[in-house]
This record gives sequence, C-alpha cells and structure tokens, in this order.
Amino acid sequence: MKLSRRKFLTGLGGAGVAALGASAAVGTPAWGGRTLKDAWSALFQDHYQRMTPEEIQDALDRIERNAKQGFGVDITCENTPPLPGVVFGYALNISKCQGYRECVHGCIRENNQGRDSQLQYIRVLEMNRGSMNLNASNHYYDPETVPVKGKFYLPVQCMQCDNPPCVKACPVGATWKEPDGIVAIDYDWCIGCRYCMVACPYWARHFNWTTPEIPADEINPVTHYLGNRPRPRGVVEKCHFCTQRVRKGRQPACMEACPTGARIFGNLLDPASEIRYVLESKTVFRLKEELGTEPKFWYFTDR
Repeated sequence: MKLSRRKFLTGLGGAGVAALGASAAVGTPAWGGRTLKDAWSALFQDHYQRMTPEEIQDALDRIERNAKQGFGVDITCENTPPLPGVVFGYALNISKCQGYRECVHGCIRENNQGRDSQLQYIRVLEMNRGSMNLNASNHYYDPETVPVKGKFYLPVQCMQCDNPPCVKACPVGATWKEPDGIVAIDYDWCIGCRYCMVACPYWARHFNWTTPEIPADEINPVTHYLGNRPRPRGVVEKCHFCTQRVRKGRQPACMEACPTGARIFGNLLDPASEIRYVLESKTVFRLKEELGTEPKFWYFTDR
C-alpha cells in the first residue's frame, strides 16, 4: 500500500485516518520501505514556503532516510537558499549545437531521472533549416550521425519564465518563482492534476508516471529539496537550472556536458557576466515571446 496526499484527499478519511494514526505510532517499516511514521509525517507536511527551519530539517532528514530505505544509498538533501543579488538566465548558440544530446544525458545523470521512463527535462528538436515551426520539428530523430544536412537543432527546456503561466494554473500553489528566477516545485505538495503541463507553452513539464528507476551506483547523492532529490510517483517534474549546483556557484550539468560550447549560463544582474555580454552584443530571440511569458532563456546565432 502506498499513501499520497492525493489519495488521501480523494478518499481516505474517518476510520482510515484513525487506523493510520495508530499504526504510525508503531513506526514499523511499510509502504515501499518507509516507516508508517514517516509516511504520516509526509502526508501532513506543510507547504515548503510555510515550513519553519525545524520542519524543513525534519523533511530533509526524512528524504534522506527514505532514499536509504528505497534505493540502498546514502544521500544528502540540502536546502541551499537563493543567492542574494542573483537572477539566473540562459542563452544558447544555435550555430554551435550539433544535436548530440549530451546535454540531455548529463541532465538525466545529475538530476536522478528514471532510466526506464524516458522522462527528460531537455528535448533537442531537429528543425528544418530556414524554419522555426516548432510543430513541424522532430523530437525523436535518430540518424546514424548528426548533424544532418539541411537540419539544425534547437534544445528546449523550462524557460524559467518571469510571468510563468504554470504558476497561475496550479490549483494548490505547488509551483512558484523563487527570488533567483527559478520556477520551483514542491513535489510533496503537487497533487498531479497536470494543469501546469497544459498551461506551459514550451512542453517543459513532465508527469512522472513511475517511481524513478535508477541503478544504485548511478544515483547522484548530492540533492536539493527543490531540485534533484528522489521524487515520488505521480508528480510533475521539470528543469530547475540544477538548483543543487547553481546555488553553490557551479554551472548546470547540461552546460558542462555540452561538447561544443553552445550553452551560456549566468547571473543576469551581473554586468560583467558572459550572459549579459551575449544579451547586449548579439541578436537574441526567445521562443513564443508574443505570449508574454518573459522567458529567461534566449537563443542566438553566430551569423
């Protein structure tokens, strides 16, 4: 038996709650390796933005215990806050992207995405040269070699919008914009309704139909509450600019994995940053800018 807030809201109550409460006090292992006490605590955990520091620490400890019980590995789950005076932005040089998808694989490894589910935060679209028709793009290209003549490649992911429609669509407030510009998700608060997926015009949000299946020796043990920590089945996930890395001054995994140097990431508030140089000296554009979402992800070319 597995218990989630969503299941509780749609049917568990009365005598079931009383029975659960009695069992939780026992603290015996159940529900996929979690103790009943931990399951009870997770069920009634408050929203991330309302939790006290002590409650957050309890949640981090519980996540670490559950990872040990569920995957057999020791992880650290952190709560590194936004850096002061920082708003993150991304730029991508289409001229340099060759469609290798190394960014996709680097993201999968870094962010503990399921290997069998094919849930991927980054999609590299194969486009017809001279066209920007996203609906005519090929998400699943598989030639013997890339790049293919007459094609170019356009990676897309969460655009970390300043005016994110996904936030407005969420009926329970499980997603919001952080001070550093990252649009975050509280996985424990998400009820899996997928309204945010419908609202996102960039195909950037993905429903996790299965519990992530990750070989124990491939799990990234350095995690963040709002980032790459193990997620439960039945929630929405997306790119979060590698929160666990960038709030420590590191680059996102996709940028480090890119073999052609097509990706540029940095602080939009720093006039000396490379991202600001690109925005001020290159001809840049954003996808579906007419929608007013104000994405913090730009594209440019060398031409």
